[in-house]
Amino acid sequence: MTRVVLAPDSFKGTITAVDAASALAEGWASVEPGAEFVFRPMADGGEGTVAAFATAVDGSALQPLTVTGPAGTPVASAWLRLPDGTAVIDLASTSGIELLDHLRPWDADSTGFGEAIAAALDGGATRIVVGIGSSASTDGGTGMLAALGARFLNAQGAAVPRGARGLADIATVDLSALREACSVIVLTDVNNPLIGPHGAAAVFGPQKGLTASEVSVVDAAMARLAAALGVDASMPGTGAAGGVGAALVAWGATLTPGAEAVAELIGLEAALMDADVLITGEGSYDAQSGAGKVPAFVSALAHKAHVTSMLAAGRIAPGANTTSFTAAVSLAEVAGSAASAIAEPARWLRAAGSALARSRTIDN
Repeated sequence: MTRVVLAPDSFKGTITAVDAASALAEGWASVEPGAEFVFRPMADGGEGTVAAFATAVDGSALQPLTVTGPAGTPVASAWLRLPDGTAVIDLASTSGIELLDHLRPWDADSTGFGEAIAAALDGGATRIVVGIGSSASTDGGTGMLAALGARFLNAQGAAVPRGARGLADIATVDLSALREACSVIVLTDVNNPLIGPHGAAAVFGPQKGLTASEVSVVDAAMARLAAALGVDASMPGTGAAGGVGAALVAWGATLTPGAEAVAELIGLEAALMDADVLITGEGSYDAQSGAGKVPAFVSALAHKAHVTSMLAAGRIAPGANTTSFTAAVSLAEVAGSAASAIAEPARWLRAAGSALARSRTIDN
């Protein structure tokens, strides 16, 4: 009997890591009905972080809540309580870009993320793990900090507007009522600094609607904010999530590579100890996938444990290095086109799971 560990990332915008793992298992079982499956869906701090922990950690419980979304409207979300008192929160489900019907480069903010953190503190969390991928805003984390008690005031002593719009008006930062942090671990898959050519505004601002001239304005405002918060604006990771990384550092949090931390927290290495096969995957496997992304990281763990590593990706870019995988399947190739793969990801993941199982049968 083959023991298969399923540890894909989400296929961004099409299917969650949890559902991707289930579809791959169904496909494999159609070839080998007696196979045993261990589900360890992965995340690197982006969408699906809460769902990955909920699947992998027995006894975890979702805590539903309504927060202020990135557009200022109510959004239904949840944080996850783990049995040891840890709370898991992802920014994507509270202040994520997928929650916007159109881009709001100046007004989107991270308030909802802060509200979820506050709810976890109110719920007695002794440690908080937060994923900060897929953010909608470039607000320097001011919305999050404001939800936790900070005040950002203009020269007249009034609260500045929400989002990036208010950054340039900040004259005073009042942290006297800021809630005390417990142990806070921040999962992020980027190491951008807060400011400069590789900073939050320059790299991620255009993706959220900022023009080139607006980027320079926001970047300068971010530099002043960092000084007011006492944060080193060149520190790797502070530019994550439109500057939320910097705000979390100011609150006392620790930034850590997302995939590595998630794997440790969900017990992936232990799951691989008695496994025969690992299947991982993501939406687009390309040259960047080998630099800290989920598939490359979990494949390295599999090799360390002498476990066969396989890949299922929405697309595999020309020139992408797949040599660390015994077999690799592109959903776009199996489906006949990228559009077909995107339209029915679960169907083609099942097909990929079947193909991977057949490849192992042939090899053996």
